[in-house]
Amino acid sequence: MAIGEFLEPAIKDYATQAKATYSAPIDTSTFAQQIAGQDAMQTRAADLATQGVGSYSPFLTAAKAAQQQGAGALGQSAQTVGGLSALTGPQAYQPFMSPYQSQVIDATLSEFDRSRLGGQQNIRDAAVNSGNFGGGREGAMMGQYNADSLADRSALQAQMLQQGFGQAQQQAQQNFGNQNQIANAQQGLTGAYGNQMNQQFGLSDFDRTGMGQDINALGSLGALKQGQAQAQLNATQQNQQTAAYEPYGRLSQYGNTLTGLAGGVSGQQYAQEQQSNPFQTALGTAMGLGGLYGKIFR
Repeated sequence: MAIGEFLEPAIKDYATQAKATYSAPIDTSTFAQQIAGQDAMQTRAADLATQGVGSYSPFLTAAKAAQQQGAGALGQSAQTVGGLSALTGPQAYQPFMSPYQSQVIDATLSEFDRSRLGGQQNIRDAAVNSGNFGGGREGAMMGQYNADSLADRSALQAQMLQQGFGQAQQQAQQNFGNQNQIANAQQGLTGAYGNQMNQQFGLSDFDRTGMGQDINALGSLGALKQGQAQAQLNATQQNQQTAAYEPYGRLSQYGNTLTGLAGGVSGQQYAQEQQSNPFQTALGTAMGLGGLYGKIFR
């Protein structure tokens, strides 16, 4: 039997299978590529990132208010410190002198003068009784008495003036100390407002840093889970595509075998396009997305 007659049934069988296989349409929708949706963690990360835009605004507003209050306290302190120079020097006591001091001194001296009149009368009465009225002894006693009275009067006046000056000087010093304490308190307020401003900036940085870390963690884990889901979709798509084109591979090998037996040159063996590792591809994409999340709010 000739080789052609031997192969004829197989060739007819191959033709029948090839016609049936190549005539049947392939439903490519069964292995169409699909894209995994965002994971819930990625959605949460995106929501946090949106909420974080401008999150520093309340802290900045509080810091500005503290800065303005600090500037006001500093201005008041500067005015107080500037006014301290007017509270020093040899004339600083004058504003604290009693406006009624002169009246008090005049009244006291008038009372002193009236009290000395009785002494003068006693000298006259003694002179009359001794028969020396109008004599030199009376004049000498009266002169000594008046001189003593004048000295006592001057001493009393000086004492009252010194007392008023001392009180005014003491009050001037007390006022200087009070104003100095006020200036120190105002400067302390300035420092406190400055600390408050820095604390607000610190809270703003902490808030954004913490939010960035949360976004990074959620985004990276979500991207990894999305990559895993994408890898599963890719693997399913490749398996379904392989199953759909498997008959063409068998027919190609069958036909090449027959051609070889008949003494002809075998055609190129059918080979499905080599697919990349779906998990590695998806993982690389996921890690890239995770890196983007890590850069938010840095």
